[in-house]
Amino acid sequence: MAGYDKVKKFKQALKVVKEKALYLVEEVPVMIGISKSTFYTFYPDGSEELDAIKELLEDNKITIKSEIREKLRNGDKAAELIALYKLLSSNDERKALSMQHVDHTSNGKTINISPIEFTSGKDK
Repeated sequence: MAGYDKVKKFKQALKVVKEKALYLVEEVPVMIGISKSTFYTFYPDGSEELDAIKELLEDNKITIKSEIREKLRNGDKAAELIALYKLLSSNDERKALSMQHVDHTSNGKTINISPIEFTSGKDK
Protein backbone atom coordinates (compact mmCIF):
# COMPACT_ATOMS: atom_id res chain seq x y z
CA MET A 1 0.00 0.00 0.00
CA ALA A 2 3.04 2.20 0.27
CA GLY A 3 2.91 5.11 -2.12
CA TYR A 4 -0.82 4.91 -2.84
CA ASP A 5 -3.05 7.87 -2.13
CA LYS A 6 -6.44 6.52 -1.04
CA VAL A 7 -8.37 9.63 -2.11
CA LYS A 8 -6.60 9.81 -5.46
CA LYS A 9 -7.26 6.10 -6.13
CA PHE A 10 -10.92 6.56 -5.18
CA LYS A 11 -11.32 9.42 -7.68
CA GLN A 12 -9.52 7.30 -10.27
CA ALA A 13 -11.89 4.40 -9.53
CA LEU A 14 -14.97 6.57 -10.03
CA LYS A 15 -13.56 7.91 -13.28
CA VAL A 16 -12.63 4.50 -14.71
CA VAL A 17 -15.99 2.95 -13.77
CA LYS A 18 -17.76 5.71 -15.72
CA GLU A 19 -15.40 5.90 -18.70
CA LYS A 20 -14.91 2.15 -19.21
CA ALA A 21 -18.51 1.23 -18.30
CA LEU A 22 -17.36 -1.40 -15.82
CA TYR A 23 -19.89 -3.80 -14.28
CA LEU A 24 -17.99 -5.75 -11.63
CA VAL A 25 -16.20 -4.60 -8.48
CA GLU A 26 -13.41 -7.09 -9.25
CA GLU A 27 -12.53 -5.10 -12.39
CA VAL A 28 -11.88 -1.86 -10.51
CA PRO A 29 -8.60 -2.65 -8.67
CA VAL A 30 -7.02 -3.95 -11.88
CA MET A 31 -8.06 -0.85 -13.80
CA ILE A 32 -6.64 1.55 -11.17
CA GLY A 33 -3.41 -0.38 -10.71
CA ILE A 34 -3.74 -1.74 -7.18
CA SER A 35 -4.17 -5.23 -5.74
CA LYS A 36 -7.52 -6.55 -4.55
CA SER A 37 -6.25 -6.65 -0.98
CA THR A 38 -5.19 -3.00 -1.12
CA PHE A 39 -8.52 -2.07 -2.72
CA TYR A 40 -10.53 -3.75 0.05
CA THR A 41 -8.23 -2.34 2.74
CA PHE A 42 -8.83 1.16 1.37
CA TYR A 43 -12.55 0.59 0.73
CA PRO A 44 -13.92 -2.12 3.04
CA ASP A 45 -17.38 -3.58 2.63
CA GLY A 46 -19.93 -1.06 3.89
CA SER A 47 -17.67 1.97 3.40
CA GLU A 48 -19.07 5.06 1.71
CA GLU A 49 -16.41 4.83 -0.99
CA LEU A 50 -17.18 1.23 -1.89
CA ASP A 51 -20.91 1.95 -1.82
CA ALA A 52 -20.37 4.86 -4.23
CA ILE A 53 -18.35 2.63 -6.58
CA LYS A 54 -21.01 -0.09 -6.41
CA GLU A 55 -23.71 2.47 -7.18
CA LEU A 56 -21.90 3.52 -10.36
CA LEU A 57 -21.40 -0.13 -11.34
CA GLU A 58 -25.12 -0.76 -10.84
CA ASP A 59 -25.94 2.31 -12.98
CA ASN A 60 -23.75 0.84 -15.74
CA LYS A 61 -25.58 -2.50 -15.48
CA ILE A 62 -28.96 -0.79 -15.71
CA THR A 63 -27.85 1.23 -18.73
CA ILE A 64 -26.59 -1.81 -20.65
CA LYS A 65 -29.67 -3.86 -19.74
CA SER A 66 -31.86 -1.05 -21.10
CA GLU A 67 -29.84 -0.95 -24.30
CA ILE A 68 -30.05 -4.72 -24.71
CA ARG A 69 -33.81 -4.69 -24.12
CA GLU A 70 -34.18 -1.95 -26.73
CA LYS A 71 -32.23 -4.02 -29.26
CA LEU A 72 -34.30 -7.09 -28.41
CA ARG A 73 -37.51 -5.10 -28.72
CA ASN A 74 -36.52 -3.90 -32.18
CA GLY A 75 -35.43 -7.36 -33.30
CA ASP A 76 -37.58 -9.62 -35.42
CA LYS A 77 -35.87 -12.92 -34.71
CA ALA A 78 -37.78 -15.43 -32.59
CA ALA A 79 -34.87 -15.99 -30.19
CA GLU A 80 -34.59 -12.25 -29.52
CA LEU A 81 -38.32 -11.93 -28.91
CA ILE A 82 -38.35 -14.92 -26.56
CA ALA A 83 -35.35 -13.54 -24.68
CA LEU A 84 -37.14 -10.22 -24.19
CA TYR A 85 -40.34 -11.98 -23.18
CA LYS A 86 -38.43 -14.00 -20.58
CA LEU A 87 -36.96 -10.81 -19.17
CA LEU A 88 -40.40 -9.28 -18.76
CA SER A 89 -42.44 -12.35 -17.90
CA SER A 90 -43.89 -13.54 -14.63
CA ASN A 91 -42.50 -16.69 -13.01
CA ASP A 92 -45.40 -18.77 -14.38
CA GLU A 93 -44.85 -17.46 -17.92
CA ARG A 94 -41.11 -18.09 -17.62
CA LYS A 95 -41.79 -21.68 -16.50
CA ALA A 96 -44.10 -22.19 -19.46
CA LEU A 97 -41.41 -20.94 -21.85
CA SER A 98 -38.64 -23.00 -20.31
CA MET A 99 -37.80 -26.34 -21.82
CA GLN A 100 -35.85 -27.43 -18.73
CA HIS A 101 -37.62 -25.85 -15.77
CA VAL A 102 -37.15 -27.76 -12.54
CA ASP A 103 -39.01 -26.68 -9.42
CA HIS A 104 -36.54 -26.93 -6.56
CA THR A 105 -39.07 -25.97 -3.89
CA SER A 106 -41.74 -27.85 -1.99
CA ASN A 107 -44.24 -25.01 -2.49
CA GLY A 108 -44.47 -24.65 1.26
CA LYS A 109 -45.39 -28.29 1.86
CA THR A 110 -43.59 -30.37 4.46
CA ILE A 111 -41.25 -32.97 3.05
CA ASN A 112 -41.15 -36.11 5.14
CA ILE A 113 -38.20 -38.26 4.33
CA SER A 114 -37.62 -41.41 6.31
CA PRO A 115 -34.08 -41.73 7.56
CA ILE A 116 -31.92 -44.42 6.03
CA GLU A 117 -30.60 -46.89 8.56
CA PHE A 118 -27.30 -48.56 7.88
CA THR A 119 -26.42 -51.88 9.43
CA SER A 120 -23.19 -53.78 9.45
CA GLY A 121 -24.79 -56.87 7.95
CA LYS A 122 -23.57 -59.00 10.87
CA ASP A 123 -27.06 -59.18 12.37
CA LYS A 124 -28.24 -61.74 9.81
